[in-house]
Amino acid sequence: MLFAPNVELLFSEAGEDYADRIRAAAAAGFTAVEFWGPLGRDMPARPKDIEAVAAALEETGVSLVAQLAEPRTQFMIPPRDHSEFYRGLDEGVQIARRLGNRRIVVQSGTGFAGASRASQLDDLVEVFTKAIAQIEGSGVTLVLEPLNTRVDHPGSLVDRTGDAVYVARGVGSPYFGVLFDLYHSTVEGEDTAAVLSDAGELIKYVQFADAPGRGEPGSGAIDWPARLRDILDAGYDGPVGLEYTPTQESVASTQYIRGVLDRLQARE
Repeated sequence: MLFAPNVELLFSEAGEDYADRIRAAAAAGFTAVEFWGPLGRDMPARPKDIEAVAAALEETGVSLVAQLAEPRTQFMIPPRDHSEFYRGLDEGVQIARRLGNRRIVVQSGTGFAGASRASQLDDLVEVFTKAIAQIEGSGVTLVLEPLNTRVDHPGSLVDRTGDAVYVARGVGSPYFGVLFDLYHSTVEGEDTAAVLSDAGELIKYVQFADAPGRGEPGSGAIDWPARLRDILDAGYDGPVGLEYTPTQESVASTQYIRGVLDRLQARE
């Protein structure tokens, strides 16, 4: 299991420059990172200097394993103009390929009260099927992230892992899958082992934060040895994004979860 700190939130001690944060992550022993939108359009983040980031990745040997699609799009809210999403997707894929990244995170936007949930999920299938056709041959995978509605994202259409699984099965492409975020899933009250079992190989990416609070693993109430075991037992062996707001210095905030994983793997 490869941990990838989110350099929007972690290694801010290195300053505002993302290249320097990547270098700091590498110095702390990480070989992968993630970040939000590379152009900083609609997240609480700044635009990246793509060439400086590329140089830092090459210099350190660190891999970028995920970025967000830009701009965020309200797919279900009239007038349902998705043109900026598709235009931004092409731009994002170009950046991803420049940086050696093969994973772009997409989200559903807010549900529309004037249509049934089922019909909107079917509409999302159409949206993302078109997106996959548009980027065919790029080698980039889109991963759909459910966002909890109970605390952080009221009104999100896809708020449960099962919704994302439904959409992914409808798209039916090896280049489209599900982002399982343990924080969002826990806030929604999901059974981790059950949802992972149902999702199977559709889980293409995983992110961690503790709950409540969305701090580093060990700062909340999640049973991390049990949840890590659930993920390992489900067969997921890809990277894990550490997307949390640290309550302490970045390196120290990673020690607990790294220790839990080391102990679990030592028993195998």
